[in-house]
Amino acid sequence: MGSIAVASFVGYWVFWILLVYGFVVGELTLKQVGVFLTLWLVGRVGLAQIPWGPARAMFSPYVAGLDIGLVFAIFKGDVRLT
Repeated sequence: MGSIAVASFVGYWVFWILLVYGFVVGELTLKQVGVFLTLWLVGRVGLAQIPWGPARAMFSPYVAGLDIGLVFAIFKGDVRLT
């Protein structure tokens, strides 16, 4: 398994973990969860419909963008490292 596959796997699971975490701690409403799930589904189905072969490889960066949006929505900004 290469580093691209590992990054894709991590990004995929972080999305679901952040979605559940944000809802459980009350930072995301049910409507916001629905919006993020809809965006995820649109990316999953939409990118698969593009006949250009490498378009399917764009799902991982798409989910990474959703992860960033979830971090901003849950933590009200970027996560501080220090």
